[in-house]
This record gives sequence, structure tokens and C-alpha cells, in this order.
Amino acid sequence: MDAIDSGSGVGVLDKAAMVLGALEAGPLTLAQLVTATHLARPTAHRLAVALEHHRLVARDMQGRFVLGPRLTELASAAGEDRLLAAANPVLIALRDHTGESAQLYRRQGDQRICVAAAERAMGLRDSIPVGATLSMLAGSAAQILLAWEEPDRLHRGLHGAQFTATVLSAVRRRGWSQSVGEREAGVASISAPVRGPSGRVIAAVSISGPIERMGRQPGRQHAAAVVTAANRLTEVLKRTEGI
Repeated sequence: MDAIDSGSGVGVLDKAAMVLGALEAGPLTLAQLVTATHLARPTAHRLAVALEHHRLVARDMQGRFVLGPRLTELASAAGEDRLLAAANPVLIALRDHTGESAQLYRRQGDQRICVAAAERAMGLRDSIPVGATLSMLAGSAAQILLAWEEPDRLHRGLHGAQFTATVLSAVRRRGWSQSVGEREAGVASISAPVRGPSGRVIAAVSISGPIERMGRQPGRQHAAAVVTAANRLTEVLKRTEGI
């Protein structure tokens, strides 16, 4: 921050950093942004709109300027290595405890990606390989990755989804999700959120398997274990912040 305060020598970047720094405190109207940055109104507006073009700034439902989704994506990328390094032993332990395949999903636009997995060694498997791209419209992991989004993005995400806003409200209340035959016939799953140091949901830990084995209320048996695994990864990210 000291470097920004003293100026980097690249004026437009210093001013853009001032805009982003002001928005860190929360949504601002243009007038409030001018007051917070001491920039001329045309300059503040030009910079905010330019940052919006690059998705570093966005607008909320009231039209106020807010920090944009690109910042979250960059922060997620910075934490990717730490998350993946910690994921494998946690997923293996979850698989061994529950007897079901375990996965870690990250959201990427309108899809979710399996970034780590621990499969059952034998028997009937719901095999989802690392790198697999799945829909954000169905499945317990999709519910987790959407449930804590900003209201406008959440409502957009519900268009065409196999679950409803009421379902997502229940997910937020209890801290985990389940699906039975929602993404694929005969398959059940349970998921829980992994949070970054800021508290934002950045990934979902899941287990999945056949309904015949997991039942039509799989959360009753396995939700606690999935939540514990997700919390372990959240704690790892908190401990490694700034390393």
C-alpha cells in the first residue's frame, strides 16, 4: 500500500488502484467514489467504467460500483496450488471414511470443473475424472457453488436449473447440499463449501455414488463427514494466506 500511496510513477495505474482500494470498503455511487478517492468526477467515472470493461469493477442491483468478478478469479488462481496440494489427502480420507468416490469442484463460468478426485478402488463407481466439465444446472456441487453467490448472479444461475431458490436457501441454512438422481439417473451426491481466506465459497467438496448404496437421503449418513473435509481445506487456506 505504501508504494501506491507514494505513487508508482504510472499515474493511471495509481488512480485505478485508488478506485479499487475505495471499493474494498463496499459499494459506492459515483459521487461517493469521487469523495473517497479525491479524483475529479470525469476521471473517476472514466476509470471505473474502464475497470468495469475488464471485469475488475462491476455494478450492483442499485447501479453502484463494486469490486468485479475478475478479482475473485485472480485470487482463486493464486490459491489454486495451495488448494490442490491439500486436496488429495483430504479426499482420500473422505473416500476411505465414507466408502464413496470423493471430488473437488471449482466453478468456471457456467460450468464446474473436477480439479481433484479420489475414486473407490473397486466396485460400482461414479467415476468423474479430474478435468471433467459438468453443468452448473444440476447436482449437489452446483448447488454449493451457486448458493452463496450475489443475488443477481444467483437468480441468473437458477434459469434452467434442476433445483430452486428454496433449495439453495436450505443449503445456506444447513451448510451442505444433497442431490438424488438430479445430475444423472441413479446417482446421489453430497457436497459442502470450501471457503477462501475472505470467506467466499471457492470450491465444493463432494462424494457421489449409486442411490442403491447411498439412499434417497444421503446427507443423513454422510453430510457430517463431507462438511468436515470441506472445513479442513478451508482451514488450510486460512493458514497459508500470505505464505
